Amino acid sequence: MLKKCSDFEEGEVLLLQKPLYWTSFDLVNKVKLAIRHHCGLRKLKVGHAGTLDPLATGLMIVCTGKATKSIEQFRDLDKEYIAVIRFGQTTPSFDLESDVDGEHPSGHITEELVRESLKGFVGEQDQEPPLFSAKFVDGKRAYELARKKIDKKLDKVKVFFRELELLDYSGSDAKIRIVCSKGTYVRAFARDLGIVLGSGAHLRALVRSAIGDFRLEKALTVEELKFILENLKQNDISFV
Repeated sequence: MLKKCSDFEEGEVLLLQKPLYWTSFDLVNKVKLAIRHHCGLRKLKVGHAGTLDPLATGLMIVCTGKATKSIEQFRDLDKEYIAVIRFGQTTPSFDLESDVDGEHPSGHITEELVRESLKGFVGEQDQEPPLFSAKFVDGKRAYELARKKIDKKLDKVKVFFRELELLDYSGSDAKIRIVCSKGTYVRAFARDLGIVLGSGAHLRALVRSAIGDFRLEKALTVEELKFILENLKQNDISFV
């Protein structure tokens, strides 16, 4: 329970909500600046336990002080996402970072067909990461090659899908709950699901709703964190 500023140095694990368009670094930096401003801790270590793309929102775990030594154990936890995937269109980045580059037939796709196709993904999969990613290729970030329109196949990685649940289907968009291992690219899953369904697909929206047993519902916004920091010494407000 956080009761004083020095608790940040001893080590705090903060559950925070990342807004749309922010990078993971943006969130960590704003947390660090807020703590510095209100507590005067100039050399405080702050790190996060798992990146979210700018176009994704949801839960991030941010560790401070001595708790940064525990970051890896949080990164290894399974993640839960709520994804909206659109069928019939593809983009080079497999999401909305790039414009639609292909139209594909999708009239044959039904709710039942989506449900059946999801079953084939449950378990271990060999997934090819997106070229629009931070993976290193020949000493460079893959997205640098992608933006130069250099086509390059990335080595496949082992990922694990524990649960895949179709929450809603509109006829073009599927809303899917995904529980998967670390290192899984949901954008790549959207691409692969489109292929399996005999069409194309891309990711329209993504929310990380859980990391292990940590839930988004318990997470603070940066503004809520600032309010707590402003009242910390006066009222002994805690994060629990």
